[in-house]
Amino acid sequence: MRRTSGWIGWTLCLCASLTVSAQDYPEDDEMILDLIREDGTQPETGAEPAAEFLRCNKAAWRMPGQYLVILSPGTHESHVQRTIRRLTAKAARRGYLLEILQTYSGALHGFLVKMSSDVLHLAVKLPHVHYIEEDSSIFAQSAPWNLQRLLQPHGGPSENGTYRPPNDGGKAEVYLMDGSVQSSHREVEGRVLITDFNNVPEEDGVRVHRQASQCDSHGTHMAGVVSGSDSGVARGAGVNLVRVLNCQGKGTVSGALAGMEYIRAMLLARPVDAVVVLLPFVGGFSRSLNTVCRDMVANRAVVIAAAGNYRDDACLYSPASEPEVITVGAVNSADQLMSQGAGGTNFGRCIDLFAPGDDIVSASSDCSTCFTSRSGTSQAAAHVAGIAAVILSSNQNVSPVQVLQMMLHYSISNTINFLSLSDTHRLITPNLVAAMPPTNSTDGELLCRSVWSEKSGVTNTDRAISRCRLGEEMMSCNSYTPDGVHAGETITVNSGQMECFAYNGPGGKGVYAVARCCVISGLQCQVHASPEPGLDAECVSPQHHLTGCTSWSTAEISSNSRPHHGDRKRCVVKDGVTSHAVCCHAPSLECHLLENISADKDQVEVSCPSGWTLTDCSAVSQGSAILGPVAKGNSCRVRSATGADGAAGIAVCCRVRPPEQPATTPH
Repeated sequence: MRRTSGWIGWTLCLCASLTVSAQDYPEDDEMILDLIREDGTQPETGAEPAAEFLRCNKAAWRMPGQYLVILSPGTHESHVQRTIRRLTAKAARRGYLLEILQTYSGALHGFLVKMSSDVLHLAVKLPHVHYIEEDSSIFAQSAPWNLQRLLQPHGGPSENGTYRPPNDGGKAEVYLMDGSVQSSHREVEGRVLITDFNNVPEEDGVRVHRQASQCDSHGTHMAGVVSGSDSGVARGAGVNLVRVLNCQGKGTVSGALAGMEYIRAMLLARPVDAVVVLLPFVGGFSRSLNTVCRDMVANRAVVIAAAGNYRDDACLYSPASEPEVITVGAVNSADQLMSQGAGGTNFGRCIDLFAPGDDIVSASSDCSTCFTSRSGTSQAAAHVAGIAAVILSSNQNVSPVQVLQMMLHYSISNTINFLSLSDTHRLITPNLVAAMPPTNSTDGELLCRSVWSEKSGVTNTDRAISRCRLGEEMMSCNSYTPDGVHAGETITVNSGQMECFAYNGPGGKGVYAVARCCVISGLQCQVHASPEPGLDAECVSPQHHLTGCTSWSTAEISSNSRPHHGDRKRCVVKDGVTSHAVCCHAPSLECHLLENISADKDQVEVSCPSGWTLTDCSAVSQGSAILGPVAKGNSCRVRSATGADGAAGIAVCCRVRPPEQPATTPH
């Protein structure tokens, strides 16, 4: 029986930083800032300067009077309690009462307090307070029922084949942060554990109907997509519900933080080798929410988030904007961007991949045997959570970033039509649709992805920065500009992690830094700089392979260095140009150069053959400005600004040689 039901979907608050030095704010924001600036109270003796105050950048989603007070890194539970006592006493002396609603002692140390905004000027000046973030709303990401009715149903015959993944995901546990789940539904019966965690706000309005079928609808549908017996992706995976959304699909950032802390405590008390945390909601940008997600990944959980249903840049939302999270956009059955009336899937560089999210049939909470169709990036994220459970069940030793790299490697590429996006977003949004890895997939391949930075400003001193995720090695660093005006790129090492910097040139319109980030067992990379401008940068150890070159010059625009393999693995540069050679080693790693030269075309493409992986994409021109080499999958694309003199595309292709094969050169 299939019953179509409406779309109860909602979303989460979009939060942005509001600091004391900010400039343009509405009247209520200015009032709060004035209180903080002009109050005569001085920080306590030994205290640091006043803390930052952060607010959601979606005004309608803010929760005035409820604040997250986050202490500085390195503080402990005793500092939390001491800060609470100090704030309570200071507020009481001025006639204000406050209520402590929640304390945090996991990835963040701090507390959630209900108090008048008039007390903020006291809180920001307490010792150990790092920042204060106003609480805000989060929402489930399925399409609302009224919009669903207005949408044309998606036509086309459905496939009737048997679904047979490599395994049923039974060795993985999925923590679903959502509303309620009808655990007696035949799709998920025996698979869902309703935990004792419950942190949700009161429903809005006086006519809220709290029938179980309404409260359970989003969570039940999500659980069915993950592990339903007929509609699930990973039908053996266990689902643990952590309730952070109310009957309207609405929650709070503070509740999500408490839910993540609950999961963290559960995993510390009962360690699990294969853990997936599914976050089918979004809110405004929240530093706190992103921080706890990053901490969860550092503790080897695969964290998967919905991109959002706003037809907007996913980098403006949390947790979708957190780089360590796997952020999922939605496509329809034709592998095109999901659209919902005026809304639709989010996009941009913070998306990792897309997955089915339109007209998805799964368990309905109307009855224990009912099914319904829903759409949204929540559903897309649930598909990817199921794929992650299958990957982890095949190999419980893979890290979160290896799970991501395997997903990207086996995704279907270049099938999505991005014509509805701006030129910028077409360039930086990954054209990848998730697919189940084959049964014989291996973790012995070199897997790489491109990581785009935010676009830099337009002054001569502006720069952009790109970093790899925890567990990846940076095998090359490039820059891209839409007008060909840039000063090049450099690599620095910060706390043992390489950082790729790209520099805007005089009169340039901004530049992107693009890091090539890779994983394979035993991979270690080093960076070696030119001894001085005009001298080649080269790999010192004969065991290391040259996998990438950078070039930077203060005097010349877009002076590209050229990788050279041979007795001396080096980056060849012109006079006045500084280069960095990225030199990598792994057991049985081999690398070679491929070059494609065109004298009359404004675009050149060179691709690594099957079995080889692109680690660097560089360009050399005969005088025309290079817009920037772009790595797309396993291909290196180069375009010159004028096309008058042509250009050469140079790809560095690497692989881990199978034990039974001799060393070869790709063609």
